[in-house]
Amino acid sequence: MNYSALALILTAGFAAVGAGSASAGVEGAAGLLPHRAVYDLQLKDASDRSGIEGMSGRMVYEFTGSACTGFTTNFRFVTRINSGEETRLTDQQTTTFEDTEAGQFRFETKSFTDEQMDKEVVGEAREDDSKVVVEIERPDPRQLELVASAFPTEHMLEVIKNARAGIRFFETRIFDGSENGDQSMITNTVIGPQQTPDGTSADDDAGKAGEFADATYWPVTIAYFGEGGEGDATPVYTMSFKLYDNGITRDLTMDYGEFVLSGTLARLELLDRPNCDLKQPAQ
Repeated sequence: MNYSALALILTAGFAAVGAGSASAGVEGAAGLLPHRAVYDLQLKDASDRSGIEGMSGRMVYEFTGSACTGFTTNFRFVTRINSGEETRLTDQQTTTFEDTEAGQFRFETKSFTDEQMDKEVVGEAREDDSKVVVEIERPDPRQLELVASAFPTEHMLEVIKNARAGIRFFETRIFDGSENGDQSMITNTVIGPQQTPDGTSADDDAGKAGEFADATYWPVTIAYFGEGGEGDATPVYTMSFKLYDNGITRDLTMDYGEFVLSGTLARLELLDRPNCDLKQPAQ
């Protein structure tokens, strides 16, 4: 098993969730709450072909900033994978910065296996008319052009905007800098009707949401397709989660085809919002 590739696949799945298009509006970004969320991970299902007998781990997602300062995401995904013959520790660390007003996005990802770094990808992207221009700094400096795509925070804004409007399905192409930072993905998003926690086992982690424990949420499923992934093509991976209108998520299911992971919210901490979110009077 290529553990480095597996770590990159795992991270790509959730990194894109913390993500709508600029058409969602900068004003919508003011509703996103800076926060740090910790998720406990467990293997939910695995096929014989996966070569995985057990998997567990922890994921930490930190989202800070505002529409006026830009948004920074720090993301760490650590898993212990048991293949039956050996156990490996994978550690994926990603930092991104996104300016939703300027249409700019910077990304840096480091992948470790058993505490040894085996991959690093650093670069930036910008919206330019009907395309996205990507400049990769590491490992191999190069520039490329991709078709128009939303960046992660833009995508989250679009999901929330459509959820509020009662739009249950939409398609978007996104770029999140994952894998080698040189491709975008097509996403199909399905949004269920707004719901309230009902105290059943399906809402076991609701209490960990603190002041939002009783708040309404939308069940969301996003399928990610590679280039040419249209029609009845099988998605590369699928993410399901419960989404609050402030951008916080819980009760994750990450389906990678040959195996499925569940992520339960273990801890949620609200972080300070930049002062510039408070409009200052004209001088």
